[in-house]
Amino acid sequence: MGSAFQLRRRSLCTCSKWRVKQVTTSNFEESLEEMKTHIGASDFVAVSMGKTGSPSAPSWLRPLPFDTAQTAYSKARRSAHRFQLLHFAVCPFSVTASHKLLVHPYNFVLFPRDEMKMGMPAYSFSCQTSLLTSMARQGFDFNACIYNGISYLSRAQESVARIRLGTALPSRVMKSSSASTVADTVFVERIRSRIKHWRVSCESSDTTTSRDEELINSLRNIVLGNEQFRSRPCMTIDVCSERQVQLILEMLEDYSDHLLPLPIPAKSGTIHAVQVVLANSKEDKDMLESELRTLEEKESKKIRGFREVIDLISASQKPVISHNSLNDCTLIHSKFIAPLPPEVDEFVSSLSSVFPKVLDINYLMNKHGTTGKVTNITSAISYLNNHFFAPVDLEIPDPATVKEGKIHGLNALRLCYLFVKLCSILKISPNVTEFDNKRLAPELQDSTNVFHPCSDPIQDSFNGDVKVWTNNSTKVSCEHLVFLWGFKSGMTAGMLKSVLLSSHDIFSGEFDVKLVDKSCAIVVFWQPGVSKRFLKIMNNEEIRGDLKELVSDGLRITGYETYNTICRLGLWEVDLAESLERALESSCSDREGNCEKNSSEINWYNDNVINLDEL
Repeated sequence: MGSAFQLRRRSLCTCSKWRVKQVTTSNFEESLEEMKTHIGASDFVAVSMGKTGSPSAPSWLRPLPFDTAQTAYSKARRSAHRFQLLHFAVCPFSVTASHKLLVHPYNFVLFPRDEMKMGMPAYSFSCQTSLLTSMARQGFDFNACIYNGISYLSRAQESVARIRLGTALPSRVMKSSSASTVADTVFVERIRSRIKHWRVSCESSDTTTSRDEELINSLRNIVLGNEQFRSRPCMTIDVCSERQVQLILEMLEDYSDHLLPLPIPAKSGTIHAVQVVLANSKEDKDMLESELRTLEEKESKKIRGFREVIDLISASQKPVISHNSLNDCTLIHSKFIAPLPPEVDEFVSSLSSVFPKVLDINYLMNKHGTTGKVTNITSAISYLNNHFFAPVDLEIPDPATVKEGKIHGLNALRLCYLFVKLCSILKISPNVTEFDNKRLAPELQDSTNVFHPCSDPIQDSFNGDVKVWTNNSTKVSCEHLVFLWGFKSGMTAGMLKSVLLSSHDIFSGEFDVKLVDKSCAIVVFWQPGVSKRFLKIMNNEEIRGDLKELVSDGLRITGYETYNTICRLGLWEVDLAESLERALESSCSDREGNCEKNSSEINWYNDNVINLDEL
């Protein structure tokens, strides 16, 4: 920005004094209304979340520089399926004309409770005990989480829930564009005649008093299918197709102002009947319709739960700020939108319909070279404070949101601070109102929707070019990478390179070696075609010299496609070498058949599985 922000009364060293409103089921409704106002008045929304675990071990399951968009997404997808959210921090914020950072931090405590008794979302999820221990030390109340945490359903689960609940609501009539057939006319006249006789029966029943007439009316009601809906007469008309539903709705629209049609869904999601309710008057019909819609909205809120917050952010179309957008967004998609698709391009397309603009602070810092060896938000702020002068004037204008002793949810607040501080250093204006149509500054616009964790736009990652080192921007084609394992334990990358250098003349050219984990390394050939020659030599039975000795000692190699396969099919093992062996030994059909089973195996990990049905 043009001028540096002035430090007001809160800095990084006093961030422990920052306060975040803690939200549970007891104050969720009032907080939701507050947040709706705050999101509408803000320019950005920062999000951060606390999970039951993270992909910290084994090391090769973390995002790596040589991951393509697809392999990085496969790892994030596995993590999203595996772990559960316990709290979700949201912080709408903006920078005022006087260069003041205005924030409204909230932290929502979550728990996937089966509110509707339909088996959703009764997840079994994994936990890392070290992470839960850390949360407990920081004062996280697990009792409040389990007993008072806010539940939710994803959009896909909500659709299933509505079908199972079979809530009948008035349908909006859409005039059909197709021409009416003879069968349509016959069906409509038959239903019209049936409704006419039913109405006469309902009206005459109010005037009859004799026992014989009561008996006749009772029999007539049975024959005609007369029922009661909220003390009003009603009848059920079975239908065989959506066309018949449309014909009934159109006919009732022109037939009477006192009739209210309520479609009844089947478990399959189709309409299997239409219930017709006879109101006392036009006013009574309007009142009944209003009551049903109010009831439906109340039930919808109960079904959606915390997802209403996600829907609020989505409806605002405000840019979302994240620190690790790939892991965060896969988790959001999995828990609140729909199951994650297998392909990364499908994921990006689906997510963009919910969050059209996502800014990753990690990517922004890497892109502009303002990052050091940072692993989290706090260390990133510390690094910028130590290397740049860019004080930030931060104000939390809601003192009523202060909850002493509660420190969870601070990361979203820190993200706001970090984002504005970074914009100040890079001379980027974070004030979206300065641009037409609420657009971001060009420097920020170019950094939106970058989900690759290793600082490459995801659309550019489909060409197969990847990096090998985190702090080196040099790219190489995936075809130039060879995975190598079976070497002696304890060997360093330098030692392994020296052994290879003397083993065969194919290593006379320029190449590099990098250890992925203790069991496996990648060899990078910088000249085209050398990797294919190496694979061909290793598959040749006439290997000679020192290379033959290495092979006899157990040396194995494979191309990048095998690594891509284990990520796609979820062949997750402790050591990368074991996963590569499984991929090579299994037939294609076996891998396809066992894909779902393998993706859910977690016996390699030192954590516990919690089944909500057992709580």
